[in-house]
Amino acid sequence: MINRKLLMAGFAAAALALGAAGAMAQIELHNTVTGEPLNLSDAGEEGQDTPAFKEFLQTGKNPYNKEPNCLANGEQLFLSMCSGCHGHVAEGKIGPGLNDNYWTYPDNNTDKGLFETIFGGASGQMGPMYGAVNPDQMLQIMSWVRHLYKDGVEDAAWLDDDQKASFKPYDGHAHAPKPDPEKTPETCKVSE
Repeated sequence: MINRKLLMAGFAAAALALGAAGAMAQIELHNTVTGEPLNLSDAGEEGQDTPAFKEFLQTGKNPYNKEPNCLANGEQLFLSMCSGCHGHVAEGKIGPGLNDNYWTYPDNNTDKGLFETIFGGASGQMGPMYGAVNPDQMLQIMSWVRHLYKDGVEDAAWLDDDQKASFKPYDGHAHAPKPDPEKTPETCKVSE
């Protein structure tokens, strides 16, 4: 006869091990051009311990895409770090446009792909950005870029079904909506 306590303890240990293994699962990030694995430690620790970045590493989806209170900080970061090459509304200048359905690197149509390009760089003048902005800030910049998208919803792979149902292309307003200070995550507070 099987000892019931031992059996239950075995099930509990197995469930705990499976839960821990599931919690450890992460997406694999690779350099956009070479395909080599990206080393997140190149960026240092700042911005890797946020709930949003941890969720991104588990799902490959940017949680800031659903957080309008983070758009203002994403805009500020984009304007200071990206607009010189990609234009003020991501229309393209020296670098390609980011607000339409054409992607120089097709994987940039996903949050994972766009993060890989920002973090590790690409061809031409697009160097790795991990020394200039931290990984959480990269996600905020990405959410601003997604906000600027002006083409069809059918080409927006980063949107889930609910977002696609309520999608409205970028309307040309120059600035992000004003964030609600009480609902804005700490990581998205705009620097004064």
